[in-house]
Amino acid sequence: MPTQKIRRSYRKTRYILYKETLIDFKEHFWSFIGSFVGIGILAYLESIHFSGNDMVYLIGSFGASSVLIYGIIQSPFSQPRNLIGGHLISAFIGVSVNKLVPDFVWIAAPLAVSLSIVFMQITKTLHPPGGATALIAVTASSQIKNLGYMYVISPVLVGVLILFITALIFNNITSSRSYPSHSTYHKHYHKIRKRLTGR
Repeated sequence: MPTQKIRRSYRKTRYILYKETLIDFKEHFWSFIGSFVGIGILAYLESIHFSGNDMVYLIGSFGASSVLIYGIIQSPFSQPRNLIGGHLISAFIGVSVNKLVPDFVWIAAPLAVSLSIVFMQITKTLHPPGGATALIAVTASSQIKNLGYMYVISPVLVGVLILFITALIFNNITSSRSYPSHSTYHKHYHKIRKRLTGR
């Protein structure tokens, strides 16, 4: 009996390893294209509107969001409510904490991240990169800190909407990818595309 369990476990392990190591070139291609275009648009806006060493539109949390919304599109953390809500809540909390405790980064940084996690949990908008958005509001350069609550609107809201719209387009181009998950957007997208192209 123990031998059968070991063999069954071995077979399951081999199957899981096989499935997890398969290379899906189409999936990787569309992940690359989507993230390249989304981050590329933000980088272009950065180059037009801002100069110097400080990156305003290219905040680090957008890179982490790109991994989720272009690479793991079925994850609950990747869905629009989480993406948009998580970043906005975290940005608002980060700016608020920075205004309340501007001189003590050792209190402000953990407080901003911890409060953003709790509020994302309460509002069911948990998005892991949101913690970085809150942290950036507290620890970034004066150029970003001086934005105050405008940080919530631009770069956060503007950047998130650009990433989201890009994800809607590139994650639904093929029939094998569907974003957001469990929505009718994918079906409507392909119906409209068929009407426009005639095939």
